Amino acid sequence: MKRLFAAALGVAVLALPAKASELVTDFMLDNGMQVVVVEDHRAPVVMHMVWYKAGSADEQAGTSGIAHFLEHLMFKGTENLESGEFSSVVAANGGRDNAFTSFDVTAYHQRVASDRLELMMQMESERMVNLRLNPEEVVTERDVILEERNQRVENSPGALFREQLNAAQYQNHRYGVPIIGWKHEMETLSVEDAQAFYDTYYAPNNAILLVAGDVEPEAVKVLAEQYYGAIPTNPDLPERVRTKEPPQISPRRLTYNDPRVAQPYVTRSYLAPERNPGDQKTAAALTMLAEVLGGGQTSVLSQKLQFEQQKVVYAASWYNGTTLDETTFDFVVVPVPGVSLQEAEEAMDAVVAEFIETGVDSEQLERIKMQLRASQVYERDSVSSLANRYGRALTSGLEIADIQAWPEILQAVTEEDIIAAAQMVFDKRKSVTGWLMGEEEVTQ
Repeated sequence: MKRLFAAALGVAVLALPAKASELVTDFMLDNGMQVVVVEDHRAPVVMHMVWYKAGSADEQAGTSGIAHFLEHLMFKGTENLESGEFSSVVAANGGRDNAFTSFDVTAYHQRVASDRLELMMQMESERMVNLRLNPEEVVTERDVILEERNQRVENSPGALFREQLNAAQYQNHRYGVPIIGWKHEMETLSVEDAQAFYDTYYAPNNAILLVAGDVEPEAVKVLAEQYYGAIPTNPDLPERVRTKEPPQISPRRLTYNDPRVAQPYVTRSYLAPERNPGDQKTAAALTMLAEVLGGGQTSVLSQKLQFEQQKVVYAASWYNGTTLDETTFDFVVVPVPGVSLQEAEEAMDAVVAEFIETGVDSEQLERIKMQLRASQVYERDSVSSLANRYGRALTSGLEIADIQAWPEILQAVTEEDIIAAAQMVFDKRKSVTGWLMGEEEVTQ
């Protein structure tokens, strides 16, 4: 269940990047495109990714969902590729390809045999500059994303609830607008909207090429210069400035009733600082705080609420600092039958208050740090995980040095750091509390 909540908020689990800095090479092409190579020669495979520093939070007001819509359209035709040919070629060469859109980034990736890297660069650079939008295909694909919204959001009371929570938390920032888009705006997305987003943001000086796997940096550089280096820069790329949230000075609450809800629950989010280049200590303390409080069955919330008090069937907390702008720290508690949402919320607050008063269990903190050290080793077994970790961090404003320093910064977090972070973030005036209920539930 925790994975469900984390995925809904775009939160990655605590997997750490390999620290072997000598295996990471980066350079800049003349047109402003950053290239990062993460070497792993244990298997003859490569992950080829292009990350655009443009996500749903970069959309113009009134065109919500256009970043995700364009992601779909990128698999249509180009000047030299027929519609659908890109993925067909990848599959014919034994590879897999896909893409994703988040608030801060849109990324396209292929996992193939190492000797197919040049083919991937050839095709990906083609659609960076030569996309051809067919009006009929645009209309057809718009119906596809509307159906995707119907399936993932309209048919899910939890998803509808989370949309309302985000909108309540971010009243002025684009993080309050769903990545897939508001339905009434998705219905009006046009060829012109897609073309404008493409022309503005899909340029080498707004992209990062990340290649991870069985490759040599010099060989990657030659190919990158050949295929991506020839693409002209966009001199009119706008500065990445987002609207700011006004100071939140009052707690916000909402309830959502839906007869399809089988399991009511309480959720709480607090505005929290993100990871920043050269200044990751607060984010590290919040990361550890989330693990200590609600990172599993040995966490404080689970031990107190689930096993000792037996008031909930599930309790968790999480924090994702890998965002460009201010993020959130989140809780969820799912009460056992017979325990009201009011009781569950009060019990959660009482446990958190007691935790801040009594402090962190030193043995628990050491166990968590040991688990993180182990996860650093496991991370190196997947070129996809490595590529994603670097890509998400770099497109959120962090540097390679920050990514490589992160494991040690986490290990250096003290019990005092964790409590200080809790005291700083857990300010009810900067919170949103939500109750998801069935139709028969009564708001107290």
